[in-house]
Order: sequence, then C-alpha cells, then structure tokens
Amino acid sequence: MRSIEGIERDISLILNMFPESGRLVYFIVPSILGAIFLFVSIWIFGFRRSEPAGRAFSLFTSSLAIITGAYFNLITTHEFTVMWTFACGLAGGALINLAFVFPVEPRIIIARPYLRWTGVAIGLLLAGYATTTLFNFERPTVYIERWQVMYGFIALGIIFYMLSNVYHALYAQSPVVKTQVRTILIGTLLAFIPVGSWLGIIFLRPINFSPYLFLPLVLFPLSIGYTILRFRFLRTDDLVKRGATYLLLTALVMLGYAVIAAAVGLLFNAALPANNPYLVGGAIFLIAVLLEPLRTRLQATVDSVFFRGSRIFEEQLESFSHKLTTALDLNTMGIIMRDQIASTLTPSRIHIYTYDSLNDLFSALPGDDARPTSDIRFSATSPLARYFEAERLPLYLDNPASLPDALQTEQSRLALLGSRLFIALPGKERPNGWLALGPRLTGQAYAPRDLRFLENICDQASVAIDRVQTVANLERRIQEMNALTRVSQGVNVTPDFDDILELIFAQTALIIPTSHFHITLYREESDYYYYGFCLENNDRLSERENLPFSAGTGLAPEVIRKGRPIMTQDYVRECQTRGVVPAFENVFAWMGVPLNAGAVSIGTLSVGSRDGSTVYTNGQLNLLQAIADQTAGAIVKSRLLKESQQRTHQLSSLNEITRQLTSTLELNPLLQNILENAVGILNCEAGSLFLLDEQTDELVFKVTVGPVATNLVGQRLPSNTGIIGRAIQSHGPVIENEDQASTKRFKGVDQQTGFVSRSLMAVPLQVKDRVIGVIEVINRRDGLPFVQDDQTLLTAFAGQAAVAIENARLYTLTDQELAVRVEELSVMQRIDRELNASLEMDRAMRITLDWALRQSSADAGLIGMLEEDKLRVMSQQGFDEKMEKLQDDLLPIELKAMAEVVETGLPRQASVDGSDKKLLSVSHTQMIIPIRRETTVIGLLYLESLNDS
Repeated sequence: MRSIEGIERDISLILNMFPESGRLVYFIVPSILGAIFLFVSIWIFGFRRSEPAGRAFSLFTSSLAIITGAYFNLITTHEFTVMWTFACGLAGGALINLAFVFPVEPRIIIARPYLRWTGVAIGLLLAGYATTTLFNFERPTVYIERWQVMYGFIALGIIFYMLSNVYHALYAQSPVVKTQVRTILIGTLLAFIPVGSWLGIIFLRPINFSPYLFLPLVLFPLSIGYTILRFRFLRTDDLVKRGATYLLLTALVMLGYAVIAAAVGLLFNAALPANNPYLVGGAIFLIAVLLEPLRTRLQATVDSVFFRGSRIFEEQLESFSHKLTTALDLNTMGIIMRDQIASTLTPSRIHIYTYDSLNDLFSALPGDDARPTSDIRFSATSPLARYFEAERLPLYLDNPASLPDALQTEQSRLALLGSRLFIALPGKERPNGWLALGPRLTGQAYAPRDLRFLENICDQASVAIDRVQTVANLERRIQEMNALTRVSQGVNVTPDFDDILELIFAQTALIIPTSHFHITLYREESDYYYYGFCLENNDRLSERENLPFSAGTGLAPEVIRKGRPIMTQDYVRECQTRGVVPAFENVFAWMGVPLNAGAVSIGTLSVGSRDGSTVYTNGQLNLLQAIADQTAGAIVKSRLLKESQQRTHQLSSLNEITRQLTSTLELNPLLQNILENAVGILNCEAGSLFLLDEQTDELVFKVTVGPVATNLVGQRLPSNTGIIGRAIQSHGPVIENEDQASTKRFKGVDQQTGFVSRSLMAVPLQVKDRVIGVIEVINRRDGLPFVQDDQTLLTAFAGQAAVAIENARLYTLTDQELAVRVEELSVMQRIDRELNASLEMDRAMRITLDWALRQSSADAGLIGMLEEDKLRVMSQQGFDEKMEKLQDDLLPIELKAMAEVVETGLPRQASVDGSDKKLLSVSHTQMIIPIRRETTVIGLLYLESLNDS
C-alpha cells in the first residue's frame, strides 16, 4: 500500500463474506434502479426519438442507468470506471440539454439548434479530463479532485434545470407548459434534493456516498417521461381540497379522543388505558360516526372558502351537461358549447371543428350568423388531425416557431385560423374534432384550471357528438340503402331507358353532392365514346348526348380503358397530369367508376362538383360503384331489348322490302323504293343511289333522299370519288365516321348542297363480280356513328336491291331488244318485197342503208359492191363531198380497216378519233360490216359516227 507521501508498506487483510445487507445496498438496489432507468430511456426513445426532448431525456436516463448499474463495479473491480466517468459527464450535460428543449424551446435555441449540445460538450470535456487521472498510480488521489469538479457540474445542471422550470412556471404563456412544469418541479425537487445536497457538499469536502441516495432519482425520469410521453392533467385541486378536509378531520379526531379520555378519567377517576386496542378502536369509531355529518359540512366550507372558482366551474359543467341532453344535432350542440365557453373564458374567437364522415374532413360548426366560423377545412389525414390522433396534449401556439415538427406544414393555415389554444374532442377510432380558441379578450393567459374546465367541456361534448353522429350516420346509411333499393326497383320495373337514367341520377344526387352527372358509354365494335346521359350545372344537356367524342377528352375514357375508378379533388389538374383535355371547366371534386358488364367495361358513371368545399371520399366511391353496377345491368338489358326490337323491325322491313322489290320491274320507281327503304331501315337523315355508266365509267345520281336532294339527280361523278369510289374499288362496304377535317372525305356535294355529313356508309350494288352501282346513307338520326351491324344490314339489303335492279334492267333490255328485232324483221320484209317486186338493186340498197343508219345512230354511211380492188358505191348518205370526187362511183379501198374486213370477212368497230383512217375528218367511231355470199365477201356496209357511242 502506498501513502499520499509515497511511502509503501505491507498490510495483511482478512477477507470475510460480503454481508447480506451490503449486497442489498451496494449491488441489488443500484442494479434494479439501473434497469428501471434503462427501461424508461428505451421506452421514451421509442415514442419520442424524433423530438429533441425525447432524445435529451433518453440520453440523461441512459447515463443514470450506467451510473447506478455500474456503481458496484466502481467500488470493487473497476472495469467500468471509465464508462462510469463519461456517464457522469453526460448526465450533467444531458440535463442542461433537457432544460433547453423541454417543456418549451427558447427562440435562441430554435434559431441555433447546435446550442442544445453545449452542456453535453462540456460534460464530455470534463469526463475526458477526469479519465486521464483515473489510473495514475504516481498521483493516486488526483482523480478525486477531477470527479469533484464533475460532481459540481452535475449539481449546476440540476440547479439550471430547476431554475428554467421555475421561469417557465412564472412567465410561460401556455397553460399547457405551466401544468407540465408543475408536475416536473414536484418530481425534480423530490428526486434531486437528496443527491443534489450530497453533490454540493462533496464539491466542498469529501463525504461518503450512500446508494440509498439513488432511490429518489426514480421520481425524476418517471415524472419527465410521463409529461413527455402522454399529458394528463393532475387533479391537484382535488388532492388539495381533500387533504385540507382530512387534515381538519384528523385534528378534530385527536381533539375528540382527548376530550373522551379526559371525560372518562374524570368520571371513573382512572385514565383510559392506551394499550387496549378495543377501547381505542371503539373510541375512534364513535368519534368518526359523530363527525360524519360534520365532514360534509366541512368539505363544503373548504370548497367555498378556498376553491370558490373551482366550485363555479363545476356548477357550469353541470349546467352544460344538462343542456347537452337536449341537443339533437351538431349545430345546436355547437351553440351550447360556444355560449358556455364564451361566458366563462371570453376568448376572442371560438372554432369548434367536428368530423364529417361523408366528406372525410374536419370542418368548423356554424357561428351566431349560421355560417361556418372558418372556411379552412382539414382532411382526416392532415397533420393536425394526425396530431390529435396520437396526442391528448392540448396545443398552445405562443409563436409560430413553437409548432411541433409534425405541424410545420400547417403553419400558414393555423395562422389564418387565428387560434391560440387547441383542445381535442376525443373519440374512439379518431378524434371527433377539436376546440380552437383565440386569446382571451381580458388579455389574461389561460390558467391550468381553465384547461381543466375546457377538457371537461370537450369530454362531455365528445360523448354527445358521438351520439349525434351515430344517429346521423345511421340515417344516412338508411337513405343510401333506400336509394339503392329504388334504383334496383326502377331498373327492374321501368321499361323506358331514358326514364331509368333519370331515376339513377335523381337517387345518386340524394346521397352524393353533384352538379355534373354523366353516363359515358363505349361502342367497342366502332371504338368511340358518347354520353348516354349528360347533366352539367344541374341542367340536362340532351343535345350533347349520343354524339361521339375523342378518347382523349376527359377522364371517363381512362376509367373505361383501365376498368378502375378514378377519384380526384382537382379535376382539371388530374386531366393535365394524365395528358387529356378536360371535358368541362370549373369542376373541382370528381370521381368516376366503371360500368362493368361481366369482365368488360361498357362505360363510366361519373359525378363532379363545382363547389370547392366538396371532397369525395372512399365511402362515396364505393356507393357510386354499387349504383354503377345496377346501372350497367340496366344498360345491358335495355340494349338487348332495344337491339332485339330493332332487329325484328329491320328483318320485317327487309322482308317487306324484298317483296316490294320483286313486285315491280319499272326501274325508276324501283330505285326510289330501294333508297327510301334503305334510309328508313337505318334511321338516317339522307341517302343517295348511284348507278355506274359502264361506257363512261362514271357514277350517276339516279335517286336521292334528303332535305336538299332534288338538285343532285342526273349529276355525274368520277367512279373513284370519295367513299363511293372506295366501295366500288374494294367491292365491299365502307364506313367513314370521321370528322369534317378528314382528308379522305369528298366535300363537293356538301359544299354544293349545304348539307353537313357527319358519318357516311356506302355499300356497292353487286351482281356476281360486277358492280352496277352504290347505295350511300348519311348521318344516323340518333347522332351515333355507323357500326358493324348497320353495315351487315345494309349489305344484305343491297344484295337484294342489286338483284332487283338487274332484273329490271334485263326486263327493260329484253323489251327493247324485242322491239328492235321486230323492227329488223319488218325492214327485212320490206327489202325482200322490194327485191321481189321490182328487182331494183338501188332501191333495195337505199332501204338497207336507211335502216342501218337509224339502228346504229350513225351520221354517215354507204353500201358498195366489190369490183376487183375497188368498191362500187350503190348507196350513200353523208359522204357527198367524198363521192363527188369519185369516177364511176368507184371508191378505192385505201382504208386499212376496209381491207381487213374484206380479207377476214368479219365485222369491225373501232374508234378513229384523231386518226386519218376515215372518210369524214370529224368522225369519232367507225363500223364496217361485210356483205357475204356464202363465204365470199362481195360488198361492204360502212358507217361513221360523230360521237363516242
């Protein structure tokens, strides 16, 4: 052993068993306390690690856990001495850090958050300074001085913390802070006075430490942790009232016992035995029974003398509770609550926010003017609503910088609200709302008893709000079920499709706020969208229904394509985000759900609102989907019924038309009948029937139907014009549902007639592989585009019509050919008679030439007989100038065509337009017929025409 003077000597020690009391004092108690501190530290850190107060408190309690838990090792084997030293330094620094951040941060700390760690930095420096001397065997006692400095730092931290809380208790504006400070001061005083006294003494002179000094320290982390984790008002007034009452009763009991004992002594000349429990108990019982009436009077006296304000609050709460029982709705309840608070605390403004389950937001109840006291609303997921879900702690806004971190995003909205104090209206699943009060008109701060009064008001009001909202929700659910029931009944009973849609809108508007209601339908076979029902600004817009619109218009096509609902609180912005053009302006909240028919979406049911305060919820979305499912079934059934009726009518009309077509062979009435029935069977506005002129390859307007049809009959168009040209070229039907800007559309007819064609369908009239004409129909009267079913129907009709037209043509052609044949026979008989009667060759030749010119519509002709290599002209017409130059009527066979006919003996027809191989310079066509005797050509019949026919 080495002394302070450096003298070494040997000492013999006898080791004894560590006493049981020593193990309890030095090991078990500190270890249990260390475990408690560590548990509290982890517990608070788990809930409040994101807050500076939670981190500072956890650092302090962790340091205390090391100090107490490692105490036994410190006085025995010293393995944890260094860690224990740093824990002491951190404990003092963490206490200063805690004073800076809890219960409220000074503005200088908020502006310069690094100042929070000033105490921790000093503590670490002192601990490091002490650590360098812990195992200095040259100077073995120097570490004591360093520890004394560190102990003094801890004592200074305790004093600093207590003084900061005293300051907050005296000058803090927030009643919440004042109430917290009271709890903290009580815990701090009880916890730190013993150990603080020891630290102060040891700073001056060494003194032995008792581990029992650790025991009061438990009160400090428990009180601080309690106020950090969850705020509850301590009923200190109740404790004081009852304490004062029972203190007076105790004095009276003692006085009564003394009187009884003295009386017994005087009566029996003997003292009352004090060691007889039966006598003592009986005397006390007798005194308690006699003092029971006095206790009630005494309690009332204490309340009236010392707690007159609290008694007034209790009376007001009783009156408020009685009034609440008469309130049947939230507005009445808000008026009662507002009057009670205004008459008691006189705040400058009162906002009572309650939860609206329909819109899933918190809104202010109406004030005295029957209008909401604030237009500011908070959604159920807003930071303020989340705050009151997690905290029962009232929120007092002394300045914007004092806002919790979670509420920083709400700073501007809370500033506009103008409230200083917020108190929650507690609920089961979520807060029922909150009370927001402005500063008091008297200029006084809210006191803790004011907070307790407001808390009681809010607790009672919250129970009443639960009751009223439960009844209101039940009524709303009944209304929703009734609406769904009426929709279901209407779908099954109402036969008219438009009436069904009107019913669906009326029932939807009863349970979902809406100013825009649309049923958008989709035709998959033609890939277009249209409104089956359109209501905007609460007005039905029938003129916009059944008109196709682009797939990039509005959100309804997006719902149909993806088969999933869309809900937004800003319709225009949602359209911009998805890259589509808004279908309407000034709509805020909007939601649309698919109309599902099995696995296919046939349309969208959508609602929108121009009221910026309307917010649609998931519950309303589900309700709208239930209505949409009913609507989809109604639409499918109505479509099937309408299509079956329409198909029956069309087939009946087709059969009747077929019968009519086969009953007439007159071409013009037949064509008119065909077109009128085609336009009627497809319910179109106009139509045209074209026949193809095979000689000129032109399309001729034969028949037209429509408002401007008469001026088109007889006009011709090239066979490759527009949609009818494509029908001829493809030998198949063509549908064009494009707009007027289409480059494929022929606009000449529209420009000529002034008629606007929105949609067109052309079907060729085809006989075998030959197209004889085209039927074109224009604009369905219902405004919808042409679809595949229309094409199929008109194609079947066109097939019947083509056969009828061809039959009429054949009949007309046969009748004409018969007349020509009769005329031919008549002419042949005349020729035969002339030859047999007069034997005049010239006369017979003239008759034959006249007949040939008339039948062929030729302009000039001649008949000649072959003489060697020339042609003797027997009769001619139209070649007078040519014949004058001939000698003996002999025409040299100079034309190559004549020579080919003489050589081959076959007739020939050719176009000689622009050719010099003709007799007349202005001729266009040429025909040469051989005159044969058996197989020998003996003459020629030569004809020329000035036109192309």
